[in-house]
Amino acid sequence: MDPNDLGSCLRTWRDRLDPAVAGIAPTRRRRTPGLRRQEVATLAGLSVEYLARLEQGRAARPSAEVLGPLARALRLSADERDHLFRLAGHAVPGAGSAGRHVTPAVARIVDRLGDAAVRVIDVEWNVVLSNPLAVALLGPEASAPGRPGNVLLRQFTDVPSRVVQTVEERDAFEAHAVADLRDALGRFPGDDRLRAFVDDLRRTSDRFRTRWETGAVAPSRGILKRIVHPDVGEIVVDCDVLADASSDLRLVVYSAETGTPAARALALLDAIGTQDLAVESAG
Repeated sequence: MDPNDLGSCLRTWRDRLDPAVAGIAPTRRRRTPGLRRQEVATLAGLSVEYLARLEQGRAARPSAEVLGPLARALRLSADERDHLFRLAGHAVPGAGSAGRHVTPAVARIVDRLGDAAVRVIDVEWNVVLSNPLAVALLGPEASAPGRPGNVLLRQFTDVPSRVVQTVEERDAFEAHAVADLRDALGRFPGDDRLRAFVDDLRRTSDRFRTRWETGAVAPSRGILKRIVHPDVGEIVVDCDVLADASSDLRLVVYSAETGTPAARALALLDAIGTQDLAVESAG
């Protein structure tokens, strides 16, 4: 690994990225092309100081957990992502493992579905990308990347959620989700990360372990979701799951028919974002 080569590539990729493409609101004047270092750090969930050390060749070898979010923030192609891993001294994601890289094309789709809440999840149901409306609808905690926002970990450990389920709905969703995980493990038997996640859930949740032992297999599907937002109230939306043919990611799209109360609620959420209206009104 040559830290200078890594730093040079990171700076080049940052300089070429159009702020509008990365979802950064336009400002009156930008002295340099591309994104600011602070903007990339925020998108990747890193400190600006650490990103500066990487770009300047002063940091130790970054981990794969750092490189993945960096590749997404910089909107790298699959080949560029692989080059990033090699520069950092890591093997590229191996054959037999599920693809988890968000391509620029998928990121563009998420950007352009402006009237729908969209999340991208991987085979473990980690949230790897959310548009602003999805964060406003489901909450920042449920939209956090990696384990903190993992849909199944939150479901099977009973983390409070804005998604409201009857007992019947909970049972149906959990049966489907476990079957979906089993289907993924059957397609990617060599994916150590996926297998470790399943083993963790089996140890953590009695409900998951019981359902896993049934042996059911089924792919993901779309259903209705009932969401209770602290400011907007109850919203019933269609939840559809779309597969990305270029990877093993899925787009989870929460939408409503035009003109319905749910569509108006989503439009209101799009306007207010994640601000706390109770705090705003008190101020």
